[in-house]
Amino acid sequence: MTGLPWDASYRNGPAPWDIGRPQPVVVRLAAEGAFVGPVLDAGCGTGENALHIAALGVPVLGFDVAETALSAAREKAAERGIAAEFVAADAFALDGLGRTFATVLDCGLFHTFRGDERARYVAALTSVTERDATLHLLCFSDEGPDTGPHPVSRRELEAAFGPGTGWAVAAIEPDRVETRFQPSGAPAWLAMIKRI
Repeated sequence: MTGLPWDASYRNGPAPWDIGRPQPVVVRLAAEGAFVGPVLDAGCGTGENALHIAALGVPVLGFDVAETALSAAREKAAERGIAAEFVAADAFALDGLGRTFATVLDCGLFHTFRGDERARYVAALTSVTERDATLHLLCFSDEGPDTGPHPVSRRELEAAFGPGTGWAVAAIEPDRVETRFQPSGAPAWLAMIKRI
């Protein structure tokens, strides 16, 4: 997956999804102890979610295809004295990371993929997780007013992580995802998905 279009999103100021702080859902999940290390932050952007988790003493690796976002994430980590790693990686070829993770956070990446790309992404996640790993996935929902771009249905989530994928959906709950244009949040699904 090329990073050029995504990189351009960060060059002239914050991207629409870059709210300058961790998503409230991530803060809540972290407070509940949902992130057991090592953690993979898939599509980490400028790193706010990864940095929040790492500040709690949990080892985190964030990846993205946008080098501008990764540079910003590394600068924030250095300025704040937080030990989080940020690397460029292809979401469809994660085995190149050379390690496995106990928890994965996907905050706004899954819904950017077309239907045919989702199976490749799920397979890539499978390649870097072991049995009992947990995926926390926040994506735009197709239910409610003012939905975000590329909304996903509950059925699409269940199908993407269904039988034969190495994953099982444990829960899907309605939630909100904040953007710079929707500070009160757009309708979202928060899914907890277990590696089997």
